Amino acid sequence: MAEKKMKNCFVEGPIEPAFVAESLQHHTHKTTIGAHSMFLGQVRADTINNQVVSGIEYTAYAEMANNQFHAIREAAFEQFGLTCLHIYHSLGWVPVGGISLFVFTSSPHRGAAMEACTYLVERIKKEVPIWGKEVFETGDHTWKENLPSNGGNR
Repeated sequence: MAEKKMKNCFVEGPIEPAFVAESLQHHTHKTTIGAHSMFLGQVRADTINNQVVSGIEYTAYAEMANNQFHAIREAAFEQFGLTCLHIYHSLGWVPVGGISLFVFTSSPHRGAAMEACTYLVERIKKEVPIWGKEVFETGDHTWKENLPSNGGNR
């Protein structure tokens, strides 16, 4: 398969639900697709040290992050035989309830789409240089830590 063009995966602010719906709508004419899998990362109102998170301010080294997104994307296409794959991540302020990560995979069969989606999210969280400053209702903050998805993570 030919290497895909590198894309800018960043969206300023929260990823709007209408954008997610439009992304799905754009794929309805692709008749070789039998399954889509999506992951939507939503900002939670966690309580940390007795303070409630009101949102996350995301920053990134954008050029390096887009290069890493591209490498992860290429590996997923090769490993899972996907038809389509899209990654979008927020930069800037995302309030509680807002979507900050949107991963969308498509393939002829559900297994590949679902496995690829999980693979992508885990690699993004582990490898892409994006930082989240969790801002509390008090205005104080702490830096978000991305832990493995096997439970107990924030």
